[in-house]
This record gives sequence, C-alpha cells and structure tokens, in this order.
Amino acid sequence: MSIETPKLSEIKRLTTPLTFKDLKAYDSDGNLIKYSETLSDVRLIIEPKRGILSDDEILQYAPLSKAASEVRLKRGLGDSKDVLYVNESMPWYLGLYYVVLICISVPLIHAKNTLAMIILLILFIVPLVYLYSMFKLDKYKKIEVNKQLNISQNGKIEVPVEQNSGLNSLQEYKKEISNLHVLFDVKQEVVRGLIKKRFEPPQITYDKFIRTIDNAEKLFKTQEEAALNIINLAAEDTQRVRDEINNKIEAMKTIINQIEDLTNELVINISSDDESSEEVKNLLEDMENLTESVKDY
Repeated sequence: MSIETPKLSEIKRLTTPLTFKDLKAYDSDGNLIKYSETLSDVRLIIEPKRGILSDDEILQYAPLSKAASEVRLKRGLGDSKDVLYVNESMPWYLGLYYVVLICISVPLIHAKNTLAMIILLILFIVPLVYLYSMFKLDKYKKIEVNKQLNISQNGKIEVPVEQNSGLNSLQEYKKEISNLHVLFDVKQEVVRGLIKKRFEPPQITYDKFIRTIDNAEKLFKTQEEAALNIINLAAEDTQRVRDEINNKIEAMKTIINQIEDLTNELVINISSDDESSEEVKNLLEDMENLTESVKDY
C-alpha cells in the first residue's frame, strides 16, 4: 500500500464531513472547528493548513474557506463578500469604534468646541476612507496581473502564452476529472487500509481483495487517461465527443461508488470474526464484474 502524502491527507481532511459532539464540530483529525461569523451568516468551515495545498487546490477542495477568499482576491476574482470574510472582525471593531466616538462627540457638540468638532469629523471620515480602500477590488486584480507579467530585455511587457490543451469548450470536464482523480486516491487508500485491518496479510483473502483494488485502480486510470486524451485532441466539439467523455467519467464514478460500498461494508464487518461474510464476498464479486464490464465502455 502506498504511503499517504501530507497533501492527500489534507485533502481527505477537507473533504470528510464534520462530526458533532456536545454541540461542537470536529474535523476527521479530531480538531475543533470554530464558528466563523460574518454580517450575513454563521459558517462552520474547515480551513486548509498553510503550505500544503496550492492556490488551485485550495479553491477546489475548500472553496468556502477564508484561504479561498484570499486566493480569489489575489487573483482579482473576489467580491465584497470575500473582503468581508477575510476581514470578518472588521465590522464589529468599526461598530464599537463609532459607538465610542458618538458617546464622546455628544458633549463636545453641546459645548460647541469648533476644534474638537473638526477633529471628530476627521475621526468619523478616516474609517470610511479605509473601508473604501479595502473594498476597492481593482487593487487586488492589479496585484495579480503585475505578478503574471514578464519584462523582456528591451523593456516590453510579455504575457506568457499557455500551451494549447484542446478546445476551450471542453475544458469544463477537466476540473470534474481532477476532482474524481483525487477522490479515487483518497477512497482507495482508505479501503486498502481497511482490507489490511480486516484480513491481516499474508492471507489468500487479503491478496484477492488487494488484487481487485489494483485492477480497479488500473481501470480507473485508463478511463481517466482516455477522457483527457479526447479533451486534448478533439478537433471539434460534437455531441459524439461529449458522449465519449461522459461515458469515461461515468465509468470513473461507478468505480468510486463501488469502492465506497466496499468500504462501508468493511467498516460494518471490521469487528466480525467471520471472514466469509456474504455481504463482503458479494461486493468483491461485484467489483470483479465491474472491472470486466467497464472495459467495454
């Protein structure tokens, strides 16, 4: 069984549903997840750990996180909600600031102290200027564009050109395939661990299960590669092309679902001494039949 990398472990943590105990939420590692409150809603979001995932992976596996909002703002794709989420404490601090300022200003206004009133006016305006600067989304876009531009030796700005990777209209499938790829890696690592725990090697039963998972992995990657080849090499966006891609994607989903069913059954039977559990045996046979039938997709 392959060793689980920090990246794979982090993706698994981000994509595993929260567990609740005594009105508190915990991630799959048992870490307490704190509520994040904005002006419009209250969220329970697992934040990605720093330095493990790339910006694209953060957007993919933790799109509602504060880290994802930071990435969107950095790329010029964010909006006012992202600004508020990144600076979630700012509205409360501003509210407290203005409450205190109003309390101070009331007696000064009655005293008709001109200098004090001018100072108060400035104190009222400064946070508004800060807010305007914070919500000026163009500045985020400008930062990201400057990072992407290269300056040539003659001083001209050169914009990097991406290599052709197929028709633009078919690129939508790549994200789905990428998501399925990571999901499969996570689930097949889990089921391999359960098989090892349920049927301690060396055993014939263990070897049979692992061989079936190996075959499912090879078949999954074959379908993935075939789908990507169609996307990258298709000369036209036709219904037939899309049908072929969808067939490959459906085959990948079917393999993932079968592994998930096997995982659930192993979890249920993990404490059983009966190694010939009918449910597990039937699922194993289903997996073997699946690998044969998917070859015909």
